[in-house]
Amino acid sequence: MSDTPVRQQSTAAFYGQAVASFSVALAATGIGILRLEASAWVRGFLGIAVLYLVTSAFTLAKVIRDRQEAGQLVSRVDQARLEKLLAEHDPFDKV
Repeated sequence: MSDTPVRQQSTAAFYGQAVASFSVALAATGIGILRLEASAWVRGFLGIAVLYLVTSAFTLAKVIRDRQEAGQLVSRVDQARLEKLLAEHDPFDKV
């Protein structure tokens, strides 16, 4: 069989940057909603909308990741089957 492909891992710096970016964006949006000159129910509605958007984004990212990982698994199984067939095939064997 061929070598197993190396999984790409995110570096600690990339992970830290992603967490920091998300935190700053969420905090800035929250502060913007709190300082908005509107009634409390409008700010509450916007706050709930932001929370819904955040949870939807996490769910979408998870679904995309799961689909990609499933595709990689199917591809690896198909590759293993092909390699097994090629290893067992003898081109000089009479039919």
